[in-house]
Amino acid sequence: MFIFGKNQITVMRLVLVFSLFSLSLEAMGQDAEIRKLRTDASRPIKKEIDTLKKDWHRGALLGINLSQGSLSNWAAGGDDFSLSVNTNLNLFAFYSNRKHSWDNTFDLNLGYVNTTSQGGRKNDDRFDFVTKYGFSVNRKLNISVLANLRSQLFKGFTYSGGVKTYSSTFLAPGYILKSLGLDFKPIKDLSVYVSPITARWLIVRDTALANKGYYGVTPGKTSSFAFGAFATITYQRIINKIITYKGRMDLFSNYKHNPLNVDLFMANAFNAKLGKSLGVSWSLDFIYDDDVRLFGKNQRSPGLQIKSLIGFGFIKRF
Repeated sequence: MFIFGKNQITVMRLVLVFSLFSLSLEAMGQDAEIRKLRTDASRPIKKEIDTLKKDWHRGALLGINLSQGSLSNWAAGGDDFSLSVNTNLNLFAFYSNRKHSWDNTFDLNLGYVNTTSQGGRKNDDRFDFVTKYGFSVNRKLNISVLANLRSQLFKGFTYSGGVKTYSSTFLAPGYILKSLGLDFKPIKDLSVYVSPITARWLIVRDTALANKGYYGVTPGKTSSFAFGAFATITYQRIINKIITYKGRMDLFSNYKHNPLNVDLFMANAFNAKLGKSLGVSWSLDFIYDDDVRLFGKNQRSPGLQIKSLIGFGFIKRF
């Protein structure tokens, strides 16, 4: 039999209280840890892709311009009715990852005008797709492969001396180009591509046009092949929140046929936003191809082709 004194009983009570207090703290700590684990488990898992650098840069610009006019007993003269619609769509998708880059652009321009004196006709029709893959040699120079398809969608006519002459349609003409060269990018928005190894196919799939030898094909044939040197300079810039500019100039020299007669294609597009969805656009294009002999008195001479369109209407940047 053990007999405890008052002091021993007091000590035992303190030990018991301290033990119970320690157990309570441990239990509370475990509850807090369990609650933390439950909270972490209930959180949505963040996808690993969210932490990676985005490799693609994509965007689009859409513009629709509409104008309409009407006259009645107007002494100064003019068409009683006129309607003009012009649409331009620019798409781009640029990929960049370490030493690899892939640039893609697609431009579509369509225009239609209708007047009481001249009827309906298109005043703009072009689609242009460019894709370019590059392998980086250094920060400003790539070894690149480029491909380009350029043509129009609908039938086109020339109007000379009041005479309407059928001149173009889908893939008549159409230009397909493939090349290997060097792509120099001295600044962010500028690309200078030069290729001494370029193959270009000219397609005139409409037999009525091909039989006349239009656009440089041998009469009766629907295509021709050329091998030569090619250069293209592109500049695309969002100047500020209001104004954007996109320009491109292509030069091609055929090694086997008049190499000094360099073909030129140049496109310029200015867009200025005047409000949330309103803006002004101006497109200015130049084309010179020595094989396109549809001009002059006898429509047998080459010439510099110029197209300028100014419009006011809807504009949206994505």
